[in-house]
Order: sequence, then C-alpha cells, then structure tokens
Amino acid sequence: MVKRDYYEILGVPRSANETDIKKAYRQMALQYHPDRNPGDKAAEEKFKEASEAYEVLRDPEKRELYDRYGHEGLSRTGFSGFAGFEDIFSSFGDIFEDFFGFGTGRRRSAGPRKGPDFRYDLTLSFMDAAKGKEMEIEIERPETCGTCKGTAIKPGTKKETCSSCKGTGQVTHSQGFFTLRTTCSRCRGQGFFIPHPCPDCRGAGKVKKSKKIPIKIPAGVDSGSRLRVSGEGGEGERGGRPGDLYVILHVEPHSFFERHEDDVLCQIPISFVQAALGEEIEVPTLNGTKKITLPPGTQSGQVFTLRGMGIPHLDGYGKGDQHVQVTVKVPAKLNKRQKELLKEFASLEGKED
Repeated sequence: MVKRDYYEILGVPRSANETDIKKAYRQMALQYHPDRNPGDKAAEEKFKEASEAYEVLRDPEKRELYDRYGHEGLSRTGFSGFAGFEDIFSSFGDIFEDFFGFGTGRRRSAGPRKGPDFRYDLTLSFMDAAKGKEMEIEIERPETCGTCKGTAIKPGTKKETCSSCKGTGQVTHSQGFFTLRTTCSRCRGQGFFIPHPCPDCRGAGKVKKSKKIPIKIPAGVDSGSRLRVSGEGGEGERGGRPGDLYVILHVEPHSFFERHEDDVLCQIPISFVQAALGEEIEVPTLNGTKKITLPPGTQSGQVFTLRGMGIPHLDGYGKGDQHVQVTVKVPAKLNKRQKELLKEFASLEGKED
C-alpha cells in the first residue's frame, strides 16, 4: 500500500511550523475522532492516518528524516506508525484532553495502557555508521517483581483497608449545608495500606533488570538518526502492550574522512614531481583502496571524484560520492643537487623545446 504524503494529509505546506501542524491535526482529529464517528471505518482510517502524520511532523528528528528520504527513510529506522487507537491515545493523551476535553479518560483509566517509551544513546564509529552493523546493547529497565508479582506485598501477607476512608480513598467533611470530599491524607487516596512490603522490590512492585537487546544499524545513518525497537520499552498497564525503545545515534568523527550528507571528502598530499609529471596513486576509500590517475600538471587543491564510493543512501538505493582533494607538498629541505636541478628548471621555464 502506497502511503500518502504527510504534509498533504494534514493540508499544510512543507514550510509549516509546529503551531500550524498542531492546529491542522486538531481540526482533523476533532472531525474524525472515533468517539464522534462510531462504526465509521473510513473515519477511523483518516484518524489513524492524520495521527501518524502528526507523530512524524511534530518530531524534529523524524521530520528531518522524512523530508530527506520520505517514508522509506522512516521505515529503515523501525518506524511503522501506530498499531491501533490505544497506541494513539497513549501517545497523545494529554493533547486530546487539551484539544477536546474528551476521548482519553475512559480509555486510559479502564482499559489497557501502553508502557512508556525508553531512550538509549549509542555512540558509533564513523565506519560503523557508514557500513551498518549488527550488535547488542544492554539496558536496565524496571520489570514486574517476580517475588510479589507486582503487588508490592510480601508473600504470605495482605494489604489492609484504610480505617479513615473505609477503603474509598476519600474522606467527607461537612460544614453546615456544604459537604466537601477530599483525598484521604492517611492512605493518600489508595484506600489501603501495605503493612508488610515485598522485601525484594521494597514495595515498589517492580525491580530493575538488565537485558541485552540485538539491534541492526542500517548503513548510512548519521548523528541524530533514531532507531525504534518495538516492544522493548516499559511494561504496559492493565494488559497493555509494552512501550518501545528508541536508540539515538551519535557518530564519531573520522581522522581521514569527512562527511557531507552522503558524500565523503578527503585530502591526499602529493609531491611536486607527481603533480608536474602525473602519476597513478592509491587512495583510501570506505572499502579498501582505489587507484586514481593524476594527469601531468595537476594543481594543488584540485578535486577528483570517485562516483558511488561514498555513504549508502538510507533509502537503500545507491551511494554518495567520494571527493579527493590533492595538496602539493613542497619539500622543506633540499640538497645541493636538488637546488641545482630546480634552478636549471627555472632557467628553462617558458622556453620552447
């Protein structure tokens, strides 16, 4: 299925700012919200489509990647849109409340809730970013305590109902004709106490555990690229699916190569003789060495281009180029004979054979 352009979906120009994008999404979400269009499959699809467009265009990193490489560039990072309405409401819950004042409370309080997304910053070498790499990363995240099964209660014991609020979590104060209900200060609105918390999680219901996660870094990523590892974020609530892990990439500079978008630049020193007479030389590339021919009379600063020897495009088609700039290295010391030859050269310069 061919995806539509995100800017076209929201009806905004490519130069639209964050306010314009949010306003356009508000109008579409209000029009096609499933609570306002029960059973309307066409409206549901438009709601999902608009939400996916907004998710990309509101995020500076996703938007830049989309502007450069389109849908294919996003898919290479693991982005695949939303799985369903719960995904959308979990991600934009606060936004819907700001927009409409409805549509999230019922779903968020009673139904399953997606777990939180996690971030992991990964530093890559220049060559690993250029060629791609499969590797493992280790993250530490909270998981349900195996001892108490997430209840926070020590096995063999149980929680006790709060005597102040009788388990309701609220207390009532009467002042004349007025009745005021407030959160119970004794149990903090929970309605119960845990006299004997689980010793392993210390009453938190979760413990931190380390996990190794395999990831595949596509060739051509750059600093700021973001990989999405689905389902490796925090645990969901009430049976909701887990969140996602977002790996933010930071690429180290290289001592020889310099990257300009998908092109690679480098400088090669050559001698005066090589420049004057011409010569075949070997040049380092991302994949071994490559021979180039210097024509006689090569000038310092001249650039030679190796087509298709640069960084792979993230969309999977083709590569950038490598640009080799030569610099003529003038010898700092000359012996007597070399000086004589150069003087003779100078005296002959400009004369015909």
